[in-house]
Amino acid sequence: MQAGLEDVIAGRSGICFIDGEKGILSYRGYDIHELAPNSTFEETAHLLWFGTLPSASELDDTTSRLAASRAIPDEVIAMMRHFARGAAPMAAMRTAVSALSMFDPEADDNSPAANLRKAIRLTSQAATIVAAAARLRDGNDPVAPRSDLSHAGNFHYMLTGDVPNTVVERALDIALILHADHEWNASTFAGRVTAATLSDMYSAVTSAIGALKGPLHGGANAAVMKMLLEIGDDSQVEDAIRGMLAEKRKIPGFGHRVYKTEDPRATHLRRMSKESGERVGNTKWYAMSAHIEKIINTEKNLNANVDFYSASTYYTIGMPIDLFTPFFAISRMAGWTAHLLEQYADNRLIRPRAEYEGPAPTLKWAPVDQRG
Repeated sequence: MQAGLEDVIAGRSGICFIDGEKGILSYRGYDIHELAPNSTFEETAHLLWFGTLPSASELDDTTSRLAASRAIPDEVIAMMRHFARGAAPMAAMRTAVSALSMFDPEADDNSPAANLRKAIRLTSQAATIVAAAARLRDGNDPVAPRSDLSHAGNFHYMLTGDVPNTVVERALDIALILHADHEWNASTFAGRVTAATLSDMYSAVTSAIGALKGPLHGGANAAVMKMLLEIGDDSQVEDAIRGMLAEKRKIPGFGHRVYKTEDPRATHLRRMSKESGERVGNTKWYAMSAHIEKIINTEKNLNANVDFYSASTYYTIGMPIDLFTPFFAISRMAGWTAHLLEQYADNRLIRPRAEYEGPAPTLKWAPVDQRG
């Protein structure tokens, strides 16, 4: 019995490969170091869903289908207007995504063609929901999506009302690629368990969002940024981090259940954090992050994971801290739905056993007045 199912092989998949000893992450055979600098999110999503990189015409088709699917029902927007003022975006996303099923006539159609259409719709609409939730939380009306922008560019537009410059758009696009899939992590596994009951795709991705919402899975990047803000300045890093280590407090953004070397996604996000800071004339958060990384690597022999440098990258380009995890979910929707398509295609109910540690089955029932 392995606590937390650590290193337990729970099934077969052809979507994502990880070698934790060598620091390799690949989607459908393409190393993340190939995809991040060269691909786009739309192309990467096609790769995850269909298994191969698209031809030019196939990419145009997938891009067009994503762009055409961005609008969400007016009834869902109306419902979101009644959410508690200041509702956490992840909670709003979880509830609104679940509600989408009631306005999709294909919701309970688990045929491969219908599920592929839902995968594309969910990936498009997740971004619309997050942007709308963020604006409504701040007392603003949602911005309607545009079909002439990339997935990354449209998200920024819906969030801010402004079309991003090419630098910000590309930074968001790379971040979407890096977060698109990561094998059978907690949220993906939760989604596959739900799909394995032959429940609908909306229920399965709602399960995945609920798992990602937990601070041990998707919330670490927000914790990193809050730590940086609390420390405040690079001159305070040494005392603050060594004080946290002395108190045996966990430093967010370091270590990984699978990777024994550097998380390959962190390699790109470190560079993005530095470049983003240089472009806006504020390298403070990158410098603090690099200083912390050096201390933790030296003292604890731990490497930065995907959450560590994503925090300073997102914050530098102006993303609110409580949108870090929802943005993660926007990207991961492509991976989640790819895994659900795979699960439905060769399904078996996921039903593990537990190692029982309770009393032996020899106890006798007694009336309540005779119990000690």
